[in-house]
Amino acid sequence: MAKLSELLRERGYVYQFSAEKLEEITDGKPRTVYLGVDPTADSIHVGNLAAYLLLRRFADAGHKVILITGGGTGMIGDPKPDVERPLLDEETIRARVGKLRAQAQKLLGGIELQVINNADWLTNLNLIEFLRDTGKYFTVNNLVKKDAIEARMTSEDGISFTEFTYPLLQAYDFWHLFREYDCDVQIGGSDQWGNIIAGVELIRRKENKVAYALTIPIITDKATGKKFGKSEGNAIWLDPEKTSSFMFYQFWLNASDESVEDYLKLFTLLSVNEIEAVMELQQRSPKERHAQRALARAVTTLVHGDPAAEEAELISQLLFGEGSVADLDAKAANALRLAAPSIAVAEDASILDVLVESKLASSKREARKFVEDSAVTLNGEAVTEDKTINADDFVHNIAILKRGKRNVCLLTRI
Repeated sequence: MAKLSELLRERGYVYQFSAEKLEEITDGKPRTVYLGVDPTADSIHVGNLAAYLLLRRFADAGHKVILITGGGTGMIGDPKPDVERPLLDEETIRARVGKLRAQAQKLLGGIELQVINNADWLTNLNLIEFLRDTGKYFTVNNLVKKDAIEARMTSEDGISFTEFTYPLLQAYDFWHLFREYDCDVQIGGSDQWGNIIAGVELIRRKENKVAYALTIPIITDKATGKKFGKSEGNAIWLDPEKTSSFMFYQFWLNASDESVEDYLKLFTLLSVNEIEAVMELQQRSPKERHAQRALARAVTTLVHGDPAAEEAELISQLLFGEGSVADLDAKAANALRLAAPSIAVAEDASILDVLVESKLASSKREARKFVEDSAVTLNGEAVTEDKTINADDFVHNIAILKRGKRNVCLLTRI
């Protein structure tokens, strides 16, 4: 069995660490490792997922793991480089913390995960004691060097003292966990390096003990250079109420060829040997997109479960590949209605009129040309220009009209 340090390097989880060698953190005695998440939303998005899986890798290697839901730090907000976060009320924070807890336990349900809310200790802090016992270990000189704080201090609006104190609170969290839970490793994204190191230093100065920091790289799409996790400006959430399992599946299915191998290593539990086998198939027949389909199936199964992944895969095949609406059950048909663009059509409607109404053609003349070129199918069958819609075309009151492979519209009965 490979050492944890080797596995983390091989799969791309390692960016910065605070020991001379990574092995000092990962391969020695069992440690207690924590990841913190603030309730900036009531769900995590795919940009956070790699850190959760890093936490899982530590657990699988025999380390104890803790997830901190930031009910306390969430009331302050980690400074953003451009604008101050809105202050949240306690009821909103409690609701979001509850959802984040449930989501993490589902995502990492196969491991022993301790979930703790830092409001349990931060809301009980005595201000004078905090300033004397913690604040004295921080210099303003170092705080203003943090990227987000520096950017805000040079902006027109500046930064409030409230947000300025955030690094102290995160450092205090690490020190508290070190004292109460023997936790000596904090992990996170590379944008959290400064905050994590602040905790390492606080433990060193207050306890004269060594604690560790480990961060993952900022993940980008190698094809575009854009930060991973955004789709047309919108976050891809793990909550199916925010991003449906079908749209979640589609996000991974559309991964670029340049990045898909990295994503398989970072975001799935597939072994390196399994990933190598998938990539070999990909190289033999790139058009089949074996790697993207393996990625989409694996991550959707991990987050939403196997039935949701199967349903998303079936709908994807119906819309963009082979398949028939006859293969759908009522639940999958309803999911298809939510996932695909659709129009309501009357029986006896001309296929040429429907093509124009669905915007699959710009005019009846163009629609006729598409039909003559055998580019139009209804439920997988090519149509002729005299085709009219009838009751037999609908299964679960839906039919799939396609022009080519990627242009789809769902038809529903009026």
